[in-house]
Amino acid sequence: MSSIPEIRKNAEHKMQQSIEALKTSLSKVRTGRANPQLLDTVHVEYYGSMLPLSQVANLSLLDARTIGVAPWEKGMGAKIEKAIRESDLGLNPASQGDLIRVPMPPMTEERRKELTKVVRGEGENAKVAVRNLRRDANEHVKRLLKDKLVSEDDDRRAQEDIQKLTDRMIAEIDRVVASKEQDIMAV
Repeated sequence: MSSIPEIRKNAEHKMQQSIEALKTSLSKVRTGRANPQLLDTVHVEYYGSMLPLSQVANLSLLDARTIGVAPWEKGMGAKIEKAIRESDLGLNPASQGDLIRVPMPPMTEERRKELTKVVRGEGENAKVAVRNLRRDANEHVKRLLKDKLVSEDDDRRAQEDIQKLTDRMIAEIDRVVASKEQDIMAV
C-alpha cells in the first residue's frame, strides 16, 4: 500500500507529464513563424521504409519564415519535396540546388482564430487529464482512510494538498495556452 507522500508525488509526476504532452502537441500547431519541428510529422520513403524527415535530411531555419531542408543523399531531394507537399501542412517547398526551401505562408485572421480554438481545446484536454489525476489521487487517499491506515486529519490535509497541486498545474496549463495564443495572433 502506498503512502500519502507517494500518492502525491505520483500525481504530481503524472500531471507534469500531461503538461509536457500539451507543450509537445502545441509545438506542432503552426504559428506565423517557421519552426523545424513542424516537419516532425513528415515521413519520406527511403529504400523501402518510411522514415521521419529528420532522419534523411538536415533541418534548419533560414530566416523567420523559411525552413531549410538539406538532404543527406543527392537523390532524396525530389522525394523529400514530394513528401512535404503531400503532407497536410499546406506547405509548398522549392528546390535550390541541394537545398529545399520551405517558406511559411502568411496566416489569415480566420486561420489564426481557428488555431486558437485548437489550442484552447488542447488546453482543456490537459486540464481534464489533470483533474482525472486529482480524482485518482483522492480515491487512493480515501482508500487509505477506509483501511484505517491514515487519520481523517491526514486525509483532509492530503486532499487539500492535492487540490493545491491541481490548481498550480491548471494555472501552468493556462499560461502555456495563453503564450501559444499570443504566438499565433502575433503578425
